[in-house]
Amino acid sequence: MSASGTAATGAPAARGRRELAYAVLLCLAGAGLACWAVTRTWSVEVTTRGSLPPGRPGRTGAELLPWVSALAWVGLAGGGALLATGGRLRRVLGTLLAGIGLAVALGGGIGLAESGVSRHWPALVLAGGLALAAGGAFAALRGGGWPAMGARYERRASSSAAPGGAERPAVERGARDAWDALDRGEDPTVS
Repeated sequence: MSASGTAATGAPAARGRRELAYAVLLCLAGAGLACWAVTRTWSVEVTTRGSLPPGRPGRTGAELLPWVSALAWVGLAGGGALLATGGRLRRVLGTLLAGIGLAVALGGGIGLAESGVSRHWPALVLAGGLALAAGGAFAALRGGGWPAMGARYERRASSSAAPGGAERPAVERGARDAWDALDRGEDPTVS
């Protein structure tokens, strides 16, 4: 086989791995940014306490909109789950992550619309939600053909012949048989 034929076959797999990495990183970065920004102090309320100095209790975005924090954590877990899934399940997960990202972005938008709330933390939640939604949408559109995480560790059809057609040595067959027994749940040390 020529070098150009080998490069042509390897290119789609490499492109798929690269696209998977981009989608996962986009989802993780967006969800991570939203998780971090929602825990920052969004508003400070000054309360008078008579002769004492005024109190300044701060409220985080998670206190104001607790569902945003929960969705951002789900998005973070889902971004990691993109690695472990494959095919149709990855596309469904991508669609779900896109919806979660839009909901997180909506929470950032609600925070921006509130009066008395600083603008930069909700804006970062909005940006993180949009990044999560973009990564999820990318996975939903293109993720069906990306390689699965454990595909190279999947068990192939068993044969006693070596790749060249020659019989495998007895030592290799014995070790292989012991591993096969373990796969079946048998203890090879018990006679």
